[in-house]
Amino acid sequence: MRTGILSAALAFLCWGLFPLYFHAIKEVPPAQIMGHRVLWSLLFLVIVLTIRQQWKWLGALRQQPRVVASFALSALLLSLNWLLYIWAVNSGHVIEASLGYFINPLFNVMLGFLILKERLRIVQWLAIALAACGVLWLTWQAGRMPWIALALAASFGGYGLLRKTASLGALEGLSFETMLLFPFALGFVVWLTMTGDNAFLNSPSNGTRWLLIASGPITAIPLLLFASGARKIPLSVLGLLQYIGPTIQLSLGIFLFHEAFTQERMIGFAIIWGALALYAAEGLLRRK
Repeated sequence: MRTGILSAALAFLCWGLFPLYFHAIKEVPPAQIMGHRVLWSLLFLVIVLTIRQQWKWLGALRQQPRVVASFALSALLLSLNWLLYIWAVNSGHVIEASLGYFINPLFNVMLGFLILKERLRIVQWLAIALAACGVLWLTWQAGRMPWIALALAASFGGYGLLRKTASLGALEGLSFETMLLFPFALGFVVWLTMTGDNAFLNSPSNGTRWLLIASGPITAIPLLLFASGARKIPLSVLGLLQYIGPTIQLSLGIFLFHEAFTQERMIGFAIIWGALALYAAEGLLRRK
């Protein structure tokens, strides 16, 4: 339990600081960053698997088509989440992206109710209803649905659910997901190279190239920590720890990137924070 909490907390700390990394390579298009994340992540993971001599699991997957299908779905959700988040950060939507990860714990609760058939308590329903009111308020004030936040919450919530019920360990599961994404990423980068649009080759800055190479461990390490922690702790505890990441992201969006955080927007966030506080307090009281 303690190891799981520490692993998940470190993962969310790393993800909270991700806007700093993506902002440093904002001249690279989001799709290219995504492609390089997959390529360099797989290289990093292959090195780790080779050092640890953990390759036997790969052959066994030939007899487990359902496991392969499950990881294909989790790989798809992960790639969609990555791509949307990179675009959001580099397009000046760090605050809305943070909102997605604030409401993600309540998405986890709903997924537990819909998929795992977990029973929801009255206070949990109240928290979900209050968060929905906050989203509706933000929609009314902005004149549009906060689709970035909702898509990030849904994709990462689905990914977390699939990884929690996965049969492979953290390292093996992430490696297999990356292997499934690798052919698409490699084909995309090769196509960019043939058309002369590969930012890795065209960038005048060696720093940009090194940052793209670093996307391997920067991507893999937090995901390994998250996958390991998610398997060891309840979804309720995972949801509480998840506030670390969006809190850091929100602070960066306001104080470093100077995104607009109007009074109307703050009211919407406050309603959602109230829902999260209600949910967290009820969970802590029940654990005690």
